[in-house]
Amino acid sequence: MRSAASRRSDDRATPARIRDAAIALFGRDGVDRTSVRAIATAAGVSPALVIHHFGSKDRLRDACDRYVIDELFDRKADTDVAQLGEQLQRWLADIDEYRPRIDYLSRMLTDGSPAADRLFDELLASTRDMLDAHTDAGTMRRSDDPEARAALVALSGLSSLLMAKQLGRVFGADYFGDAMVRRMTIPTLELYTHGLYTDDRFLVAARSALASTDPAGHDRPAPSEGETA
Repeated sequence: MRSAASRRSDDRATPARIRDAAIALFGRDGVDRTSVRAIATAAGVSPALVIHHFGSKDRLRDACDRYVIDELFDRKADTDVAQLGEQLQRWLADIDEYRPRIDYLSRMLTDGSPAADRLFDELLASTRDMLDAHTDAGTMRRSDDPEARAALVALSGLSSLLMAKQLGRVFGADYFGDAMVRRMTIPTLELYTHGLYTDDRFLVAARSALASTDPAGHDRPAPSEGETA
């Protein structure tokens, strides 16, 4: 006979098993084409137990959204270089574990539902929090428009998820497989660390042009530290 402690451990593990099964099936087939019964079968539980733990398929999707976002934005690795290195090593060691979450994000963000809008809003808010944390820690420059910067960074990161299969085709590698992750890591960090332009002449010209044509007559933003006026 199993001990009470063992049964409690199994009880705690059941919602996670249901959630992981839902992430895999939602990412592969979409929410509308995935039934509670299919999720229950994949998780090795009854449909009634799925509803017991999550209430409905929509609430299960919400739980999946929150879990995937929390996994994507590992707060401990946000500003800690050592933690970031460990996170990258975990990705490379077991990419197949993370692939269902990539598939999930790709499908959930493009299904055109209000839930997709909520998911993007949560991703955007998490991106903004991450950028604010780096800025406060002194590891990122400040921005004239933090909201717009967060949106651009979020879109840049999501584009590699949404176009992962095309990237894999271009690089001749399995999408988000070991070879592809290795190929993209250094160029991505080069881009974010050093940028593209060797000086700020294009930034200064754009600021001047926008300020001179602003119908509201707003003053142009002051140059950031390290830029010419």
